[in-house]
Amino acid sequence: MHIPDGILPAAVSVAGYATAGAATWHSLRKINQKEDPRESIPKASLLTAAFFVASWIHIPVPPTSVHLVLNGLLGAVLGYYAFPAILIGLFFQAVMFQHGGLTTLGVNATMMGVPALLAYFVFRLRSVVGKESRVWTGVFGFLAGAGGLGISVLISLVLLITTVPPHLDVEAERASIYALTLAHVPLIALEGVFTALVALFLQRVRPELLED
Repeated sequence: MHIPDGILPAAVSVAGYATAGAATWHSLRKINQKEDPRESIPKASLLTAAFFVASWIHIPVPPTSVHLVLNGLLGAVLGYYAFPAILIGLFFQAVMFQHGGLTTLGVNATMMGVPALLAYFVFRLRSVVGKESRVWTGVFGFLAGAGGLGISVLISLVLLITTVPPHLDVEAERASIYALTLAHVPLIALEGVFTALVALFLQRVRPELLED
């Protein structure tokens, strides 16, 4: 799911930094408009750590394996804090474990962070139909979790398919990319279920954590 250094053209990497910078600025602007911008920092820190660790939980999906991302969960629970949280988590993954890359940090942050913000808006729709309902909390939790990762996978697919270097075996590379994309389908469902369960648990024990 993380795109490493040396895969994408320089122009795409630069564009990734531009979009990530714009998304970070917008998120921080929204956060600073809150009555107490620091109130949710502990919650954001905890989920940043969860995002950081989740990438090391690999799930075998023959002929490859995939790892947890949890960007939909971060979006549903953190709201606008999700994008900075994901950006920080990706930075430390790249620096400490070479998971992803520094030249592609902007692309990876955009690929995972923007869908997290979209997941936040999806999860907020439960307020329209009744946020006190556990059924709707579960439904929109699932949609947020599955949708966040699903959109990220689609972005990754488009980026990789359209930037295969011509000196490689393009058909073979594209076949591998399609296989990796299909391997994420079970993970999309799993993250949807996991996000729904977390949302239902928080609604029962600490419902204020789902308010934004």
